[in-house]
Formats: sequence, C-alpha cells, structure tokens
Amino acid sequence: MKRSLETIAYNQDTEALARFAKALGHPTRIAIIKHLENQSCCFTGDLVEVFPLAQSTVSQHLKELKNAGLIQGELKPPKIKYCINKDNWNKAKALFQEFFD
Repeated sequence: MKRSLETIAYNQDTEALARFAKALGHPTRIAIIKHLENQSCCFTGDLVEVFPLAQSTVSQHLKELKNAGLIQGELKPPKIKYCINKDNWNKAKALFQEFFD
C-alpha cells in the first residue's frame, strides 16, 4: 500500500503533536515553559530557585522537555543553559491551534 505525501505529513504532524502534548502533560513542565518564555535563557539552578522542587526533579522535567524538542540546552561547564527551541515551540503552537480549530 502506497502512502501519499499528504498522509506522511499528516502522520509526522500527528506524532509531533502527541510528543509535544506528552511533554506538556505535567503542570511543572508547563510552568517551566512559561518561565522560559519570559527569559532569554536560564540555568537549572535558576529554575530550582523559582520552583520548590529538588534539582533532580527539575532536571528530569527539563530532560522531558528537551527530548520533545521544546527546549534546548547548551553546556556551559559545569552548568547547562536552557532556552526555548523557538522553531519547535512555534510548530507546537501551530499544531495545537490546528488541532483545536
């Protein structure tokens, strides 16, 4: 069975939307994204000061957001600087908008 380019694009968009939705499926991750939207970038330690969570917990949430492609990290030894991946964030917003319309 041949798949059309439209079907392939649909599947890729559907998979991306599901990946973004899963990453945003925790209130802390939503709060982290909202915080990062108002910052150019920040370090894990900065987020630990903002949220009443252990550093390991914050790091786990950052890992999930990064794996979904919503944020990106840049190694600045011994720290990691995080910021929103603007391309993927814009794609996520567009996919959610399309989904809800």
